[in-house]
Amino acid sequence: MILRTARTGTKGSEQLVTGRRRSRRLLLVACATTLGLGLGAPAQAATTPLPTGSGTDGAWSVRAAGADSWTVSLTLDSPLPVRAAQPELAVDGTVLGVAREAADRHTLTLRTSDPRVLRAADVQLAWNGLVADEGTGLLRHAAPGASLLARTAPNLGPLLAQDPAARGTSAVLRADYDLGDTAVRLPGLNGQAVELRAAVYLPQKASGPRPVVVFLHGRHQACYGDTESFDSWPCARGSKPVPSHLGYGQAAEALASQGYAVVSISADGINALDWSAPDGGAQARGELVLAHLDLLAQLNSGRVGVKGGSKAAQAAAAKAAATLKGRLDLDDVGLMGHSRGGEGVVEAALLNDERPAPYGIKAVLPLAPTDFARTTLPGAAMAVVLPYCDGDVSDQQGQHYYDDTRYAARDDVLRSSLLVMGANHNFFNSEWTPGTSAAPSSDDWYDDTDPVCGSAAKSRLSAAEQRAVGAAYVSGFFRLTLGGEKQFLPLFDGTGGRAASAGRAVVDVQAQQPRSARVDLAPLTGPSPAVRIAGGAVYCAGQGEAVAGRPVPCAGSDRSAGDLPHWTPAYFAANVPTNPVLHLTWNPRTVKKQSVAVDVAKGSIRGTYQALTFRAATGSAKAGDGLDVTLTDAAGRRSTVAVSRYSDALTPLPTLAAEFGGTAKIVMQTVRVPLSAFTGVDLGKVRTVTFTPSSTRGDVFLGDVALDSPAPGHGAPSTLPAVSIGDVAVEEGNATSTVSMPLVLSHPSTVPVTVNVDTGVDNDDARFPSVWKQVTIPAGARTASVALTVDGNTETDPTTTLHVTLSAPTNAIVGDGWGNLQLLDDDFGQD
Repeated sequence: MILRTARTGTKGSEQLVTGRRRSRRLLLVACATTLGLGLGAPAQAATTPLPTGSGTDGAWSVRAAGADSWTVSLTLDSPLPVRAAQPELAVDGTVLGVAREAADRHTLTLRTSDPRVLRAADVQLAWNGLVADEGTGLLRHAAPGASLLARTAPNLGPLLAQDPAARGTSAVLRADYDLGDTAVRLPGLNGQAVELRAAVYLPQKASGPRPVVVFLHGRHQACYGDTESFDSWPCARGSKPVPSHLGYGQAAEALASQGYAVVSISADGINALDWSAPDGGAQARGELVLAHLDLLAQLNSGRVGVKGGSKAAQAAAAKAAATLKGRLDLDDVGLMGHSRGGEGVVEAALLNDERPAPYGIKAVLPLAPTDFARTTLPGAAMAVVLPYCDGDVSDQQGQHYYDDTRYAARDDVLRSSLLVMGANHNFFNSEWTPGTSAAPSSDDWYDDTDPVCGSAAKSRLSAAEQRAVGAAYVSGFFRLTLGGEKQFLPLFDGTGGRAASAGRAVVDVQAQQPRSARVDLAPLTGPSPAVRIAGGAVYCAGQGEAVAGRPVPCAGSDRSAGDLPHWTPAYFAANVPTNPVLHLTWNPRTVKKQSVAVDVAKGSIRGTYQALTFRAATGSAKAGDGLDVTLTDAAGRRSTVAVSRYSDALTPLPTLAAEFGGTAKIVMQTVRVPLSAFTGVDLGKVRTVTFTPSSTRGDVFLGDVALDSPAPGHGAPSTLPAVSIGDVAVEEGNATSTVSMPLVLSHPSTVPVTVNVDTGVDNDDARFPSVWKQVTIPAGARTASVALTVDGNTETDPTTTLHVTLSAPTNAIVGDGWGNLQLLDDDFGQD
């Protein structure tokens, strides 16, 4: 059986096709509008041969690629490790950007306009902004110093009366299905077909339709066995698929025994083929989830739907249909995705939102996820799980899902981000864990001597402990959001509850309560008339060097991206500022002058709330930062509370080793100060919330000031419009010019829509300035455009395509967020 899942986009004009991730796109061919008469700088004549060489990673070369641009290539001695992170190339220790992987898994290429490549002495493999360890192709991490468990002991919190991962009363019935290795064709994989295979766990005793939870594993090797060709699909003779989809059995069994239907799907074919996908396979993974939901809908209705398939596929479908008929409630669906599967389930939810009759996806749990494009996910309850000792997605970039979605739209769901101390990337999946996996596997934290994250470190969780943590939080989240079991809310709302089966694991929580259960006093994402600052405090966003016209960076370029989950740039939206917050700094001379006051408008506090909440973290490497928070009421009465009484958010995380900058990770926590702690003031007439330092020196990152009460909210598919970008082809010309690229909404919005446009993806051509722009589509409108600059020249250049991405929208979701600006050279054959 071959299922085809192509989507028809919204047609904005006869020359432009927009819509969700189409596999074929029409080009809008245009002439650029000339803005200036100056000619682009011609390519410099090569006076010396371009550099080549060999190093510890392999052989490398630099070759001309047009006017003031070069292609850097590195051929590795060993196949590129299969990781969730994107491979990067560095020249003499300076990381230049994400590299393209060839089909042979040995060759990496990167086009750049950085002239330092002309003096290259070595080209190296890098991951997440750090050069890989010599000879291994894998990062080494070292973190001497403080014990994780000692630092975070106060966060262990009270034990819940009920364990979310405890076995329920129902026996578990398996209803697996396998329709073959080439059952479905997905966009983004060059027309190649992949498998429809799943392990299905059902409660044997529970009657009627059951809530459905779909698990999607991440990027791992696709095949294993006697052959070395593990990147082809189907698997070559002598090898077989890695059963990664069987690695979440502990969580699946727990949920199924409590009355849920769990479908853990295989994505080996995508893992074998996504090296060629421009988006890293995100769309393909999302489409695969929906293909399984479509199949489950057929099986639930009793229809087999495998005409034309093999006899084995027909038999598998018939058997599954006999078991699943009438057992699935596809209006009550949750998705869990691990690693690149985390990005895949976010894409699946967004693709589902655009369907005329969407499935009832109410909750999404990205587990150690990638987030290459800064995608938002309004409408669905969310819990992002970030392992502190992640050696693969070591920059914890999945934090952006939480940061970017907080104020993206008016919905009413609980959002959480959970930092799990002592957990690595792989061990949530038993099939990625040595000793329990069928295929070869490894600990992704490669430095066994690390005193915090090494395999022998006291603060490191064992593989069994980590799987138990995963089962507890996965089960608790879906039992809360799909089943309405509110007893598990304290695991996710920031109040500090913990599950017995999670054992000694420490979990730091960021939580945004549903809109109906909170009042936002000050997001602190930028200047506001309601916020008065005295002393040394600035709004900041992102990392790197200060640039005119952009927000002040929260951390300089000397900080590793692995230290900065909130501010590490995304691969496909590298120029878009990340997570704006207010940064306070003080010393003995300025401490008495420093304060941040948030004015509370009369009548804005409506309802009864339990706590004053805000997010906070410190950039200091040493403990000792102190912060007080004061409430002042309408009569001028004041009450002050020390933040340290209720949170260790201002205690630094463990410091990285000197080779990684000697700095600590900065990860914010939600601080909850009970309103009952503020005595002597009228809580219904609070007029000011003031933050002041209580130590002689320090710094604090501060945001999201609110009053709230814990609540689960109500998740549902979003009805927001989808914003898409069209493709344009333009002749280069001989001067600086502008090109207009169209933006289209799937339907008009009643409020303005904003979206970030970035031209930094694979943009190493000097004719394309790398820019970030924010575009607003007015309420009631469906179209807008973004003007981009092209620096034409009189040189003969190859035809070049600039990838333009959409990210982090407000009041919309991203539809087709990947635009192509094709530059057609007009100088060939001219004198």
